[in-house]
Amino acid sequence: MSELLVGQYDLVRKTRQSLFAFLESVPVAALHTEVPGFGFGTIARTHLHVAGCYMHWLVGFAGIRSKPEYPTEEETRSTDVAMLRRWFSLSDEVVEEFLNAFGTRSTELIHNESEGPIGLSPLWLMTHTMTHEFHHKGQIVSLARNLGYAPPDTDLVYPDNE
Repeated sequence: MSELLVGQYDLVRKTRQSLFAFLESVPVAALHTEVPGFGFGTIARTHLHVAGCYMHWLVGFAGIRSKPEYPTEEETRSTDVAMLRRWFSLSDEVVEEFLNAFGTRSTELIHNESEGPIGLSPLWLMTHTMTHEFHHKGQIVSLARNLGYAPPDTDLVYPDNE
């Protein structure tokens, strides 16, 4: 199962790279332009939220390492694509550690007393974080369209056929 999740997450990362490439073509000010009713209101806040989801579930719930300090509100106001890339690089490290720790035990329940009596499997945690990213990626491209930018197709990235 671990090999499958590693491959699946690799495809998620590749679609994220196409989104990053697009966002680098957009003025930084547009990353912070408020569009009510979409995600977390801005492209930057929405994308940071996605990285935070990996931290919450894979670090906070599964407890594989100590949780990093999330950017302050002031820091989020100056977020650029380089900062988003750094946060997702950290997410990639977290996913790798998580899969190394739990990848062969995909249906074993993980319990976190601070979250209550619920037990969640590594498969559920990975599925949730990846689908959550795609949900918000859709919001991000919609935000960009509402701001007058034309994002590329970020939904389909073909695997490398090596």
